[in-house]
Amino acid sequence: MKHYDYVLVGSGLYAGVFAWYAKKSGKTCLVVEKRNHIGGNIYCEDVEGIHVHKYGAHIFHTSNKKVWGFVNGLAEFNRYTNSPVANFKGEMYNMPFNMNTFSRMWGISTPDEAKAIIEKQKAEVQGEPRNLEEQAISLVGRELYEKLVKGYTEKQWGRDCTELPAFIIRRIPVRYTYDNNYFNDLYQGIPIGGYNAIIDKLFEGCDIETGVDYLEHREHYDSMGGTVVYTGTIDAFYGYCFGKLEYRSLRFESEVLDEENHQGVAVVNYTDRETPYTRMIEHKHFEFGTQPKTVVTREYPVSWQEGMEPYYPVNDGKNQELYRRYEELARAEEHVLFGGRLGEYKYYDMDKVIESAMKRAEEIFG
Repeated sequence: MKHYDYVLVGSGLYAGVFAWYAKKSGKTCLVVEKRNHIGGNIYCEDVEGIHVHKYGAHIFHTSNKKVWGFVNGLAEFNRYTNSPVANFKGEMYNMPFNMNTFSRMWGISTPDEAKAIIEKQKAEVQGEPRNLEEQAISLVGRELYEKLVKGYTEKQWGRDCTELPAFIIRRIPVRYTYDNNYFNDLYQGIPIGGYNAIIDKLFEGCDIETGVDYLEHREHYDSMGGTVVYTGTIDAFYGYCFGKLEYRSLRFESEVLDEENHQGVAVVNYTDRETPYTRMIEHKHFEFGTQPKTVVTREYPVSWQEGMEPYYPVNDGKNQELYRRYEELARAEEHVLFGGRLGEYKYYDMDKVIESAMKRAEEIFG
């Protein structure tokens, strides 16, 4: 039986970056992946010559020059800028909230006019907001909340905004400029050729087994490596001994349309409560595609149950407390490293996952 320095459980960005550093240091790696492909949630499928983001839209953005340099060393990036729009019952608004949004909503043209309207509406909430609805109104006023926040948020969490805690929305970006760029980061783009180009580079030289559940064959894989790098759910690793952590999940419905351009933008958020999905992605716009057909994906938030893909950790007090107990066990492990969104029970943007894996790898490999 072959022996490896590292057995990597999962093949997303955290494991990939760790593997890249390990190989650079002359270490051997075995990758064990439950799905039938590597790449975690950034995996792309080729449909009609379009790179389809199989597990939801992934737009790379960062202000960390080191991380940007790292990913550009793996693939060239295009100049894609995230400028989603919101569809409220057929009315189209720019996101994040900016002067284009306010002009469309109120027929105004200056920042002072927009500020005056928003400030007046915000005054409706006096004192400490008691729930998400009051929190949102205290940030952007009632009209923006009703049209562009309420329905989307209620679909996302499966509960009314009056039943959701205020802390979920700490801030809502409001800009008094005509700027539709969603992110404030210095760098953003999509890898030319899709994310698989990056994944293939990260895992180059590793032995890879897909379609295998590490937890079902733990003894076998533990005996094959000196150290396990585990990026699956931390509670499952410990057999849910303290109970199950909660997640929100997603369901995707994709279709190929016999048209060149369906919605004119990569991301449209549906902010009314009646439309069952939260957003529709038209993948070709990520890479300025001119293919004769197009692929659209509708994204439905769902309550997570075991066996489903866990997407978003529910980082409320109860779950954080539970995670802390698992984290304590994890700290005591001598031959297991936990990392990534599921291993650390943390919502991570892609650049932050890379940063975290780099930091851990540099501590080990220098």
